[in-house]
Amino acid sequence: MLVASHGEETTHRARREGPMMRAIWNGAVSFGLVNVPVRLYAATSNHDIRFHQVHERDGGRIRQKRTCSVCGEEVQYSEIAKGYETDDGQLIMLDDDDLSTLPVASGHEIDVVQFVPSDQIDALLLDKSYYLEPESKAVKPYALLREALRETDRMAVVKVALRQRETLALLRVRDNAIVLQTMLWPDEVREPEFETLRTEVELRPQEMQMASSLVESLSGDFQSDQFEDDYRQAMVDLIDYKIEHGGGRPTPEAAPAEEGDDMTDLLTALRRSVEAAGGKAPAEEPAAASSDASDASDETEDAPAEEKPKRSRSKKTAEKTDEAPAEEAPKKSSTRKSSKKKSDEDDDETATAKGGRSKTA
Repeated sequence: MLVASHGEETTHRARREGPMMRAIWNGAVSFGLVNVPVRLYAATSNHDIRFHQVHERDGGRIRQKRTCSVCGEEVQYSEIAKGYETDDGQLIMLDDDDLSTLPVASGHEIDVVQFVPSDQIDALLLDKSYYLEPESKAVKPYALLREALRETDRMAVVKVALRQRETLALLRVRDNAIVLQTMLWPDEVREPEFETLRTEVELRPQEMQMASSLVESLSGDFQSDQFEDDYRQAMVDLIDYKIEHGGGRPTPEAAPAEEGDDMTDLLTALRRSVEAAGGKAPAEEPAAASSDASDASDETEDAPAEEKPKRSRSKKTAEKTDEAPAEEAPKKSSTRKSSKKKSDEDDDETATAKGGRSKTA
């Protein structure tokens, strides 16, 4: 087992035991004129060790995408509807308006229908278990109901609205708590329609006696704390061994999505939409020409400083010979000298910043 510091041990234990119990529903148990305010808590939790699917090479998480089986496109949650497929292959679509016509139960009352003997409840009907905690002002009526169920060896059949749907449930006693046990509806329990069970089997008295003796030899009182999940404990030990011997590694961060692909998909979708509407999508040549012009501009900016005046002087001199007055020429020359001086000053500053000596006096 891993020997960890107090802080590490607490962290691992908290991760495995899960969060503290918290109320998931508030209401009241109502029977006759008695009303017992209670809070509902989940009585069970799943302690299975959960694993992620990861890429063996780099440990990245494997993501599942929701794709349409017809068009193959990825579908967002907002585009998902409810559909029911009939036995003859028809698809019945239900929207929010259809679902709003269904009966929705939203009450906060546990209504007792009747009290029944405990031995009449088939365990196959039992579903999820919840603890009922009384409000501070309802401790006495809560204890009264609990002891009445215990003394009469009965359970209370109730109806309660959980998750906006009415369900059948039982109230039974476990230690000093009242447990709300939700139940399956009778039509949700399958019948064991096996042909082999209809076969008549002859059992001899000697065989029955031996079977009864075997049962008696293995009989005892059930104590749940005598049983442990050996597989889960072995899995915990294996993980702790890996941690102790350096088998862990940092969880990798997911790579950011490439914006270029999204933009390409967007442009493709827009172009297809325009063509589908009967329009003509703009050609891509202007974009290419603009790109060439941009490249040419970049080359001009990256050129050495002594080449810029030569290229600019030959072109601008021709223009000024035909159009510009003679008196404006000195201004242009002054501008070029200022640019040249500014360029030299910038070079001096760059050389000084790098630790070299300036060659300009």
